[in-house]
Amino acid sequence: MRASQYFIPTLKEAPAEAEVPSHIYLIRAGFIRQLAAGLYEYLPLGFRVLKKIEGIIRKYMDDAGALEVLLPILAPAELWQETGRWDVYGKELFRVEDRKGRFFALGPTHEETITDLVRKNIRSYKDLPKNFYQIQTKFRDEARPRYGLIRGREFIMKDAYSFDISEEMAVKSYEIMKEAYKKIFDELGLDYLMVEADVGAIGGKYSHEFVVKVPNGEAHIVFCDNCGYAANVEAAKYEFELDKLPPEDEKPLEKVHTPGVSSVEDVSRFLDINQKKIVKTLVYILDDGTAVAVLIRGDRELNETKLINYFKALDCHLASSEELKDLGIVEGFVGPMGLDIPVYADISVKDLHNFVVGANEEDYHYINVNIPRDFKPVDFVDFSTAREGDPCPVCKKPLNETTGLEVGHIFLLGTKYSEALKAYFVDKDGREKPIVMGCYGIGVSRLMAAAVEQSHDENGIIWPENIAPFKLHILALNIKDDQIKTVAEDIYTKAKEKGIEVLFDDRDISPGAKFKDADLIGIPYRIVVGRGVKNGKVEIQTRKDGKKEEIDINEIDNFLDRL
Repeated sequence: MRASQYFIPTLKEAPAEAEVPSHIYLIRAGFIRQLAAGLYEYLPLGFRVLKKIEGIIRKYMDDAGALEVLLPILAPAELWQETGRWDVYGKELFRVEDRKGRFFALGPTHEETITDLVRKNIRSYKDLPKNFYQIQTKFRDEARPRYGLIRGREFIMKDAYSFDISEEMAVKSYEIMKEAYKKIFDELGLDYLMVEADVGAIGGKYSHEFVVKVPNGEAHIVFCDNCGYAANVEAAKYEFELDKLPPEDEKPLEKVHTPGVSSVEDVSRFLDINQKKIVKTLVYILDDGTAVAVLIRGDRELNETKLINYFKALDCHLASSEELKDLGIVEGFVGPMGLDIPVYADISVKDLHNFVVGANEEDYHYINVNIPRDFKPVDFVDFSTAREGDPCPVCKKPLNETTGLEVGHIFLLGTKYSEALKAYFVDKDGREKPIVMGCYGIGVSRLMAAAVEQSHDENGIIWPENIAPFKLHILALNIKDDQIKTVAEDIYTKAKEKGIEVLFDDRDISPGAKFKDADLIGIPYRIVVGRGVKNGKVEIQTRKDGKKEEIDINEIDNFLDRL
């Protein structure tokens, strides 16, 4: 492809709203343009990268036995109401109304639609298992679209759905897809982790995320270098038995005056006591209006995702000052004793002795509190957020922490959707049973951004070879020089004949501008045709490591054959 005939609108500066490297460089290098907040146009270079990514995904989906389909983007509201997700998905779901007053969802995902297809067309165990996938545009009404392709309101996604006769068979399908995902991300050339994850609004029995490791990513991950355990902090566990304080003899309960002292840090200083022996009492309001108190050790943070999952709630929030007042609770000095709401405790509190809690009276705390002598929680639950240094739940070695971008997510759904939508099959004994499902997503457009986040330098993008828009970039530094033009044209012709994807910069612009654009665009290999042709030489450059080498023009064939 000749650059003079192509469309590569590079920019010297990034737009002010571009904050992260992928957003900056994909715009500056002419891969994408913004239409509106969270909406992007894919220009020719960007579209080529998308097609490369999609091609790799299709290869391994097909190998895994998945069948490609294409479903409508719009889904009738009735389908989403059958599963209950019309309300669960909240404001992120785009809802549209047609001229007849009928409501539809602009699909962020397609569990309802694909399950409706299956329930209408599959009735016998002989028709199962099945696995369908599509690559399609999705929509999500993000409150704050940001970071370019990382968090948009419109995005491209590969979503797949497996249907089996039993959980045992569904697990096999899940494992097949898990292995396919590993092959996809390996071939994409990404440094990633597969981590245990929360099921979220999709629901199901368990799930895994595939996270590309990048600084300042939205996903927070804990992982173990020793045994390989890895999990999103929303779902991560830790070995709390190794985090306990030594046992003590119980001391008499005592109420002490703590004027104006309410935070863990202040109480620790005022009473000269380890923060691990202070217990926070947090009052939460669940989505149905129920108030609950949750105890957690002073040095740990509560994980709201675990709280929501335990109570099977849709959402929760910390009680406001007004809500605490309505409950008759004294803000800043909340404790478990004497509360009129259920009290639950994190596992960090289970074997704690002689600890400190609020006395439910302004300016007072209790010290030397012990369970079950002084109160008894309804249950002990893992509500803690795992963090770096916590003991690994598998091998007990210290956990590490990193950030990344979620680019894939797989779920073992079980029968959540098939039961809600009455997608049943008849088994070999004539009994009707719900189909057991799995679902499997990959953010195609997000993968483009993730690759750039992970592979760039101060000059621009460094594309992994398998998804680069072109493999070879030929720069004719002075296209008006007949010798340079002839040599460059000859190399371009040879590269095309050998089936190499090549971009030929034949534009009549300065050499400096060509080099800057080449660095921005990030094609893996570069042949520079300049003044060296007078001595029978051209320069070979590698974008990844910046390595440069002069070779004889008559060695070009050998170089091209190695690409």
